[in-house]
Amino acid sequence: MNPNHRHADRLAGILRTLPSKPGVYQYFDESGTIIYVGKAKDLKKRVSSYFNKDQGLSGKVQVLVRRVADIRTIVVNTEMDALLLENNLIKEHQPRYNILLKDDKTYPWIVIRNEPFPRIHATRTVVKDGSQYFGPYASVKAMHTLLDLVRHLYSIRNCSLNLSQNNIQSGKYKVCLEYHIGNCKGPCEGRQSAEEYNTMVSQIRQIIRGQINPVKKELHDTMMEHAAAMEFEKAHAVKEKLEGLEKFQARSTVVSPTVTNVDVVTIVTDDQAGYVNYLKVENGAVIQAFTLELRKRLDESPEEMLMLGLTEMRQMFQSTSPEIIVPFAPDTDWPGVTFTVPQRGDKKSLLDLSERNARQFRFEMEKQRELVDPDRHSKRIMTQMQTDLRMPVKPEHIECFDNSNIQGAYPVAAMVVFKNGRPEKKEYRHFNIKTVEGPNDFASMEEIIHRRYSRLLEEEKPLPQLIVVDGGKGQLSAAVGSLEKLGLRGSITILGIAKRLEELYFPDDPVPLYLDKKSETLRVIQQMRDEAHRFGITHHRKRREKGTVKTSLTDIAGIGETTANKLLKHFKSVKRIQEASPAELEQVVGKSKAAVIIAWRNT
Repeated sequence: MNPNHRHADRLAGILRTLPSKPGVYQYFDESGTIIYVGKAKDLKKRVSSYFNKDQGLSGKVQVLVRRVADIRTIVVNTEMDALLLENNLIKEHQPRYNILLKDDKTYPWIVIRNEPFPRIHATRTVVKDGSQYFGPYASVKAMHTLLDLVRHLYSIRNCSLNLSQNNIQSGKYKVCLEYHIGNCKGPCEGRQSAEEYNTMVSQIRQIIRGQINPVKKELHDTMMEHAAAMEFEKAHAVKEKLEGLEKFQARSTVVSPTVTNVDVVTIVTDDQAGYVNYLKVENGAVIQAFTLELRKRLDESPEEMLMLGLTEMRQMFQSTSPEIIVPFAPDTDWPGVTFTVPQRGDKKSLLDLSERNARQFRFEMEKQRELVDPDRHSKRIMTQMQTDLRMPVKPEHIECFDNSNIQGAYPVAAMVVFKNGRPEKKEYRHFNIKTVEGPNDFASMEEIIHRRYSRLLEEEKPLPQLIVVDGGKGQLSAAVGSLEKLGLRGSITILGIAKRLEELYFPDDPVPLYLDKKSETLRVIQQMRDEAHRFGITHHRKRREKGTVKTSLTDIAGIGETTANKLLKHFKSVKRIQEASPAELEQVVGKSKAAVIIAWRNT
């Protein structure tokens, strides 16, 4: 226990009495508010790890631990029970430091009402009244397509009458227009039996669940019975329903006839959120697809977020599939469930489909946020870079430097500028190295850093918050030396990026920083480094081409740069100058200089 914790003595006593059993733990602050809920295989080990100063906790977790004033636990029988309880407590209390689970009620559902002659319709309110709810549906259009099919195939009432047996027998109601146009069979006047109506509802329930084949078989048997009884009109009506179901099934996403009754779950993460996609597969077709966004609070791992999202969606969809296809094996035991991590085949194709859905959902969410707040993306990246690079301020203005030379010839340097994570090309600058002879990248870097920031100081222009140097410790030390001479060391964050392993070096820190290869912070730095290299190479190539002209013409005694440029402008190349006649040369540069060139050609 950390002795600096305000409630160290109280919490130490709680930790000593924690059971070594699976369960859920809740952290409370001084006001008695739940600030975090977690699950554990072993409550004692898990909770104690938060208060072990040698555990190497992240900064966010340390902030959480400092706020804990009380701990309460709930012991359960299995890990699965702990996972379900954790999920429910998070949704109920929405603790500040937990992953943010959105309320299901914002999504549409299809409900089959718990009443005589049940109504079937869309709703966004889930009430525990015994009714059956199917969903939620990420696409309102997909839900209405399904409802339209049901209404086309079956004569389901849409009125809100209380069709109890007493009300029907007493003649309280009369059939309405829906009966006369064929959309309802008039159960309000007893013209349709409850048994017949409930048979329709049973078939509709199966269709909504995606179990279409059993309904097709039942309809086919009914059609054949009517045909055998010479009831051809009734047989034709059933045949139309059967054809409608087959058309609907043909439009479903068929993945493989060999894969049936499985759930597929994948996750895509970024610095701030995880996007868990869920696919429900029945009879070889995807019948449900849903993506859940989970907002990070404590740098949760993809494994933690996947399991929380999976638990949430298994509850939402009331899934009992015995097999779940996942990108990696979880460390939680689920009784009666097999986890599959496919490497090839139809199940791997399903996993890839799920991941594409998750990535597309993330892309759409980012686009929507950018429309609402165009600067949000930049602000998010700036905040992330500040955190990753341990900076006191956001790096809204970054400058990156790169040296270019070939065996010491024509040494140049380039500087690119990024503002709010985007290139600011009008502020790019080239530098011709003036004080360094030979291939000395360290001295060249020292020169250009000094020249750049001494000029900004003289002109009283704003300084960047971050300087990036393309190179390792040597180039970084040279750049820091120049900042020290200018009195800027410590006032600007500076780092070097080495190409080999993309490690980041900071002054006076021998251990490099390795960021995740998918990190947006690293991507911005890499983009700047590559842009500086491209910009520098372009300038270096121009200088080299210009230098080639100088060494082949201006090295001639009596021929200066002006005369050389005049000759090249007229003849287009040194080769043509060498092949030109004395008269042609005299016409361009005069008789005396033409004679010099002719003498040079003859040597």
